Amino acid sequence: MIKFLFENISHMIPIIACGVLAIALILERFRALFIVYPMRGSNAFFEKVRNLVIADRISEAVAFCDRYRSKPVARIVKEGLMRAHQPEEIVQHGLDIEVGENIDRIKARTNFLSMLANVSTLLGLIGTILGLVQSFEAVGSANAQARSALLAQGISMAMNHTLWGLAVAVPCMVMYSFLMNRTNRLKSEFERTVVRTIDVIQQRYVIASELQNHSSRSKRAG
Repeated sequence: MIKFLFENISHMIPIIACGVLAIALILERFRALFIVYPMRGSNAFFEKVRNLVIADRISEAVAFCDRYRSKPVARIVKEGLMRAHQPEEIVQHGLDIEVGENIDRIKARTNFLSMLANVSTLLGLIGTILGLVQSFEAVGSANAQARSALLAQGISMAMNHTLWGLAVAVPCMVMYSFLMNRTNRLKSEFERTVVRTIDVIQQRYVIASELQNHSSRSKRAG
């Protein structure tokens, strides 16, 4: 395969370009989905936010979320907290908008892997057809002694093009499935974040209402 690659480098440039683009895309998406976007220690993060919100220290909770600006979970929570004094429907709408924007970020460019897999397969098929055409043309014009050698050479070129196309396409499809699975897990985490954010805001109102009722009863009793 390597010998064929160097001997037919001009024909292989499109497939090589697909492979290079795929590697760059995989590395970028892997870094984004496994390092940049996930929130490590999310339970501790939510516990801190919950304590601040219940204590009616919303501004401090928002500032705490700002420490994790690169994390979609923190941005979603911040959006909910900034609307904490508004009706629940408005809070929900704000959270839905923020979730949608962050889903677009985590899905960005991953679908190009599927496209590169298809393109590299088709490029390999084009090389296969060209190799077969070259073989039959050579066989038709060659003498009897050279026909078998030319035919074997053309078929070898055709099969090597197919092999290289698949060598790029198969890893692309494997990594595409792997990254999409990770993307779906992050989407589920965003949906849980919405529920947890609304729950924290509702807890704040319930506790504040209980404290107010307790204060009123104390005054009446006094």
